[in-house]
Amino acid sequence: MNLRDLKYLIALADLRHFGKAADACFVSQPTLSTQVRKLEEELGVTLVERAPRKVMLTPTGQDVVQRARRIVADVEQMREAARRSKDPESGSLRLGVFPTLGPYLLPHVVPQLRERFPQLELLLVEEKSDVLLQRLREGRLDAALLALPLHDDQLHAEFLFDEPFVLAAPRGHELTSRTSLGVDELSDETLLLLEDGHCLRDQALDVCRLSGAQEKSGFRATSLETLRQMVAAGVGVTLLPALSVHAPVAQPAGIQLVPFRAPAPSRRIALAWRKSSAMDGFLQQLADTIGTLARAQLQAG
Repeated sequence: MNLRDLKYLIALADLRHFGKAADACFVSQPTLSTQVRKLEEELGVTLVERAPRKVMLTPTGQDVVQRARRIVADVEQMREAARRSKDPESGSLRLGVFPTLGPYLLPHVVPQLRERFPQLELLLVEEKSDVLLQRLREGRLDAALLALPLHDDQLHAEFLFDEPFVLAAPRGHELTSRTSLGVDELSDETLLLLEDGHCLRDQALDVCRLSGAQEKSGFRATSLETLRQMVAAGVGVTLLPALSVHAPVAQPAGIQLVPFRAPAPSRRIALAWRKSSAMDGFLQQLADTIGTLARAQLQAG
């Protein structure tokens, strides 16, 4: 058994196709298939169910893949620790971010991060929060920008900033005549929300429960931009995170934004990484830098 064979098995688990897994590992399909078969022979169990057009892991195979991910991640962390000991601010960083934050935060922080850490290769991954958490646990990400709270003893979450919400309403809506709102003033409203899987949906539902507002039935948006366009079209009102309404993001002509009075509803953003990470010291520096830049942008907006 060696790391190479474990990586072959992980690729097969991810892609569920021998040919695609072989391409991803830069080997021929017969080579990958043979090595996976040898791994099964060494362990004395079947790891993969082989069907003509479908590859599935056996229950034992799923357990072995989880262990293989941890082993490969631990080895990568050893290599990364050795690299970082020579130059803490060099190398690559696989950073995850969720879709309702990434497009609005990253343009404000990435240029400064490159200036602050010129030797750092930043590899960005945008996915929903549950996917980011899974990849973080498996060692496929080094860190991720996530909304608090996180309930995972394996992870350290470094708080970065509070991002308030604003109400987005169609131009001329009765609430747009006010300079600010209390959360309780949403009690008679029905809000447009994102589909399941977006953490912003859960945060907006919390505001609904607090205010007595309801979700608009029969509609769930796939993105923040869809929400924005639906509000502009007069379909309803919604909550938008503050960074998503700051320049250079342009708002459709049919939208009016109304801030909330303190205490305004908000979401808490953190940088999360594994407690066992060899990059702990560097990630703390990164968190401090991102937090400072994001708070400055929120104040400027």
